[in-house]
Amino acid sequence: MRRYIQVPRAEPEQVYRFNTGWESRPLLSCGVCGCCSAFRPRYKRLVDNIFPEDPKDGLVKADMEKLTFYAVSAPDKLDRIGKYLAERLSRDVVRHRYGYVFIAMEALDQLLMACHSQSINLFVESFLQMVAKLLESGEPELQILGSNSFVKFANIEEDTASYHRRYDFFVSQFSAMCHSYIDDLESRTKIRIAGIKGIQGVVRKTVNDELQTIIWEPQHMDKIVPSLLFNMQTTEDPDSQNNPPSISRSADKDEDPAALAESCFRELLGRAAYGNMNNAIRPVLIHLDNHQLWDPNAFAVSCFKITMYSIQAQHSHHVIQQILRHLDTHNKDSPRVRAGIVQVLLETVAIAAKGSIGPTVLEVFNTLLKHLRLSVDFELSGGCSSPGSFSTSNDEKLVQDTIIQTIGFFGSSLPDYQRSEIIMFIMGKVPIFDAGSHSLEASNCGDRGTRAIQVMLLRSLLMVTSGYKAKSIAAALPSPFLDPILSVSLMEDSELRQLVLHILHSLIDRHENKAKIKGMRVIPDVSALKIKRDKSSKQDISFMKKQGQQLYRHIYMGCKEDDNEQKNFESLFVALLLITIELANDEVIIDLIRLALGIQDLAVTNEDNLPVYNRCAILALVAAYLNFLSQMIAVPAFCQHVNKVIEVRSKEASYLLPEYICREKLPKTLEIQDKSCLFLQNKIADALAGSGYSVERLSVPYVPQLTDEDRISRRKSIVDTVSIQVDLLGDNVQQDKTKIVEEITFETLKKAIDSQNLEEQEREKRRQVIEKFQKAPFEEIAAQCESKSNLLHDKLTEIFELTIRPPPSPSGSMSVAAGHVQYHSIPVYEMKFPDLCVY
Repeated sequence: MRRYIQVPRAEPEQVYRFNTGWESRPLLSCGVCGCCSAFRPRYKRLVDNIFPEDPKDGLVKADMEKLTFYAVSAPDKLDRIGKYLAERLSRDVVRHRYGYVFIAMEALDQLLMACHSQSINLFVESFLQMVAKLLESGEPELQILGSNSFVKFANIEEDTASYHRRYDFFVSQFSAMCHSYIDDLESRTKIRIAGIKGIQGVVRKTVNDELQTIIWEPQHMDKIVPSLLFNMQTTEDPDSQNNPPSISRSADKDEDPAALAESCFRELLGRAAYGNMNNAIRPVLIHLDNHQLWDPNAFAVSCFKITMYSIQAQHSHHVIQQILRHLDTHNKDSPRVRAGIVQVLLETVAIAAKGSIGPTVLEVFNTLLKHLRLSVDFELSGGCSSPGSFSTSNDEKLVQDTIIQTIGFFGSSLPDYQRSEIIMFIMGKVPIFDAGSHSLEASNCGDRGTRAIQVMLLRSLLMVTSGYKAKSIAAALPSPFLDPILSVSLMEDSELRQLVLHILHSLIDRHENKAKIKGMRVIPDVSALKIKRDKSSKQDISFMKKQGQQLYRHIYMGCKEDDNEQKNFESLFVALLLITIELANDEVIIDLIRLALGIQDLAVTNEDNLPVYNRCAILALVAAYLNFLSQMIAVPAFCQHVNKVIEVRSKEASYLLPEYICREKLPKTLEIQDKSCLFLQNKIADALAGSGYSVERLSVPYVPQLTDEDRISRRKSIVDTVSIQVDLLGDNVQQDKTKIVEEITFETLKKAIDSQNLEEQEREKRRQVIEKFQKAPFEEIAAQCESKSNLLHDKLTEIFELTIRPPPSPSGSMSVAAGHVQYHSIPVYEMKFPDLCVY
């Protein structure tokens, strides 16, 4: 009994299927049936058998098992099976017989899962053609079907590499599905999910295949990355472009496009190799630009947090470099855009600093400092941003604060050896006024711009030094850093001086005592503060011998500034306390007491004509400090003297104590007649001598050493004594080279000295000089000489203006004029003066 299947006349080929094992062949005429035609191949009959008469019945499982067994037994037929299935699926798609399309794809999926052999490559080509046919059909159901089949295929690990397979079409098609905007919300969500899954499948199928590195090329990354970001930023309102990523409320992330896109994005970045990182990050930055997601920048921050936590730690510097370059390209954008990019950089380096960031450290700081300068220039010039955008001072302040915060956060996260280099690097960028010059490199903002840059860089430096704990003070304050930072402390601006002191606080405070001693006050019980300290090391002792006088000098000079506010005096007080805690030994304690007494004399004598408030604040500072110091060294007689002075002040002159200083309650003039209100050197020396301290040096008043830094910061130009003498003499000789000197005798010099009654003073001075040379350090000797040099210069000038007649010698030529003998002048270094004229 034979059964016949009539092929419709519209078909180009009409075929009979017989129930025998013979193959069938196309007939030459339409509608003609007969047994003489060729029989169909077995693989075609097996494929045809899996399709039921009614597609609603689904795949014929029994026949599918036969087809699978045949394909496994004869793998060389796989390519033919695939081609035949592809032909059938194409006809069904064209004729909209979607039921048979689903059956064909189900059969293909089962064959892919069952067949793992070297011949599967040829079968895959047919499979990919069928998936491509479904994706380009335009029907949501078929696109989803094709995407799901591709994902199943992507999860198969093939035994052999593919040399000719390309996925360009699939990348484009899946990316287009990720941006689907059909009207039906449910179908749109499903298509987007299918597109994301398809991209994930392409990534999984290609990233581990060395022959498929083409997927990392820009033309593909420019489609994949924006598609994922688009779905990550889309919330319930699909038209929202500036919202942060939505948090999935679904238990299954596969039902939420944002969660699925984020997962795929993480996987993509996690698989990125060293050479592919830049291609993966660049589209992120472009997407944020195109959608204006830098202001507000919540989504941008979220993206780069995901990026930094997904990539390998050793690749993090690539991300930072890309952001830095992007910041350079937007250097003229609106301040909020620049601030948004810097904020993203802050979040990025905060994560990267925990790992290895390689050579990017200096590049980060250099770029940030450059943009800090640009922001200051924009602020002073009234806005230099791109056309159509205007920057205000508040907006630029936002940029500056964000940059400083980034510098500080990044610097504080670095190891100590790198942080010390960054401290030196930033300090090298701080502009310091040259003598008579206020020019600033790369800036034309004048004095205002220089001052603004100084403040910004010092704020950045303060952020970096916060929490820095060097093993030795010499490592925290090396000479190349200490000299310029102390030079800034002598400038006229009180804010700059205050920032410098805060930086010194951070570097000196190695035991976190700064918070305990904050604020200038008389501390009743220092032991209650529970101050942490260690015995001074050899390195610290050596440092104080070399640099201690420099620190004392700048504290002394800082007290002399007439524009000091309460915060300045508080900073000076904390600086003295930290030096005492961290660096004090017996010798340093004597120096600090001498310094405190010198500061007290500064306020009492008032040679600099300081305001009453400053003088009262200085005396209050000395009282608060000596109270602290006396309790730290625990010398009873010293503590008793300090407490007595404080008690007298509280009764008679409370405005000389830090707790009672108020500008409104100060006297109009300050004249201290009662010495009981002052700390006395002799009583302190007696108290310390009884406890074993060497107090000989206390008898030498503290006089700061004046250097060229004072000239740099608008102070008197005082240089080395010998050079001044030579300059004065040189000026006199230059003014009148031909002037004939008159005779000068010993009587003339004696009269000059007797006229000022200086004999007794000279003897006392000689005694003090001898004592000073025996006990005082070299720095004190030099300082004393400089402080007394003005009187010497006046005398020398007066003497040199007189005529000089040295005794006849071969070196002096003699001439006769107007009836008497005259000697020409000889060089000053050959002149011989009486001993009384030599200091």
